[in-house]
Amino acid sequence: MTTRILICDDSTLARKQMARALPSGLAETILFANDGREALEKLRAGEADLMFLDLNMPEMDGYQVLEHVRAEDLPVMTIVVSGDIQPEARERVRKLGAIDFIKKPTDMALVLSLLAEYGFYRPGDLENAALKDSELTPDDHFPSHEISVSLSDYLQEIANVAMGRSSDLLARLLRVFVKQPIPKVAFIANSELHMAISAANDSETYSAVCQGFTGAGIAGEALLLFADASFREMAELLHYETFENESVNVEVLMDMSSILFGAFLNGIGDQLDLKLGLGHPSVLGQHRQITDLLEHQNSRDEQLLCIEISYALEDRNIQCDMLVLLTEDSVPFLENRLQYLVD
Repeated sequence: MTTRILICDDSTLARKQMARALPSGLAETILFANDGREALEKLRAGEADLMFLDLNMPEMDGYQVLEHVRAEDLPVMTIVVSGDIQPEARERVRKLGAIDFIKKPTDMALVLSLLAEYGFYRPGDLENAALKDSELTPDDHFPSHEISVSLSDYLQEIANVAMGRSSDLLARLLRVFVKQPIPKVAFIANSELHMAISAANDSETYSAVCQGFTGAGIAGEALLLFADASFREMAELLHYETFENESVNVEVLMDMSSILFGAFLNGIGDQLDLKLGLGHPSVLGQHRQITDLLEHQNSRDEQLLCIEISYALEDRNIQCDMLVLLTEDSVPFLENRLQYLVD
């Protein structure tokens, strides 16, 4: 039985990982889409029977693709593959017509089980495919143009998965839905850090906390930039007895950094197969402009790999930015890990 499969994800690494999770019997009919619009073009042309769909994409996200598929009655079955593992995300995609949900990084055994469950592959075929897979080179599963993965794409994808973990924890604790942004990755100088931050030109004031981390071959620090205008509402969500004073603001900073830093950095460490040791968090400053809060970085003369994630809670006036700054010395380790994944 031949099934035409479409993999839609803005990450080259994620597309490769998804393609590698499929048995060779299906690999000959795999199509790729870099974004939601491209996926819809292929679906409207009747080119796919089954789609593996990412949620977190620029311009047109996975939710919008599902809405179009349903509105246009396009003949495709969709399995969502996402780092956003919030219970609400799973419920929303099912209501929009997705037949199932797979969390990133892709679990090959689960993919095979779902293919069998939904009739896209018979169990006997799966066993035969597994035997054939052992005779294939890794890149036999996808076209040559899918091979190249940049360090930036790699970091963005592992940040996306780690962000899903931290958002899920926050969503469960606060009983809210966390909007999933696309992580921004940039290689910049310390002195230029404030220029790369989305909120840097904002007229609002922020408070910040930072926490260092180290591992085998990797080091850096995480910064949480919390909008001062968000403190009261966050204190209410955290069920504090008092909502407005300086000690409460500091407590909010520390609680939020504990929730987001811990889950995010553990998610990064798990994907890199290493244990990250965390330092003690410390408050950088309160009620100041972003540029002032990042002054401590200007004195250090080195390049940084900066991952920025802007967290926002749906229907809430709460906004905070998390920066993960990796040292220049971490680059060789990350490049080795990337090479291992794509070989």
